[in-house]
Amino acid sequence: MAITFDKALGIHQHALETRVKRAEVLANNMANADTPGFKARDLDFKSMMQKAQSDMSGFGMEKTHAGHMDSSAGAGNADLLYRVPEQPSVDGNTVDAQSEQTRFMRNAMDYQASFQFLNSKFTGLTKALKGE
Repeated sequence: MAITFDKALGIHQHALETRVKRAEVLANNMANADTPGFKARDLDFKSMMQKAQSDMSGFGMEKTHAGHMDSSAGAGNADLLYRVPEQPSVDGNTVDAQSEQTRFMRNAMDYQASFQFLNSKFTGLTKALKGE
């Protein structure tokens, strides 16, 4: 029986990819903290993990007719949501720099934890291959 990386690593590779995407979105928010009218965005991590889980299980939606819309089309931005500001600014910008920094640092810690877990999976696979 062959072992694939998808089965061996499970959902953890998708979690790591999602953390990277979220870091990009949060960095973009911080870079535009002083841009008038800029709307802060964030990813819905839970829905992205549910989508990855359903993609892995093979029970995703299937296109049965040429006229049907592809369910994965535009899925990259489907989980990218606008954030509701706690204190809207006069110029219409919804970025709170301190909150964004907090979210960015929390995401960085979560990324590091996901990376360490994935690294331990690879270490275990390497030991299994070597027969240790």
